[in-house]
Amino acid sequence: AISPYREARAQARALVEEHGTFVEVWVNAPAEKCAERDVKGLYAKAAAGEITGMTGVDDPYEPPEAAEVVLDTVLLEPHESCELVVAHLERIGAIPAAGVES
Repeated sequence: AISPYREARAQARALVEEHGTFVEVWVNAPAEKCAERDVKGLYAKAAAGEITGMTGVDDPYEPPEAAEVVLDTVLLEPHESCELVVAHLERIGAIPAAGVES
C-alpha cells in the first residue's frame, strides 16, 4: 500500500500482522525530486492549481517513524534500492536467500 499518512500505514500493518510479517519500506524522495521525475506531469499540474490533494504539494506527507527499510532515492540507484529490499526480506526469512535452495 502507498500512503502518505502514518495512521493508514499503522492500520495496514495491523491487518497484515494478523496473518504474517509486515515490512514498511520508506521510499524517501523529496517532493522536488519527485517533481523532476514525474513523467505524467502531475506535480506541475498541482503547482499550477489544476489538481489538488497532491502529496508534497498541497497535501502533507508524514514520514515513517520506524520503517524497516529506508531507501534514499537521491543517493541510491534503483537497482541498489531493490537489493536493499531483497536483502532485508532474506534476512527476516520472508524469502529464501539468493543461491539457497529450499
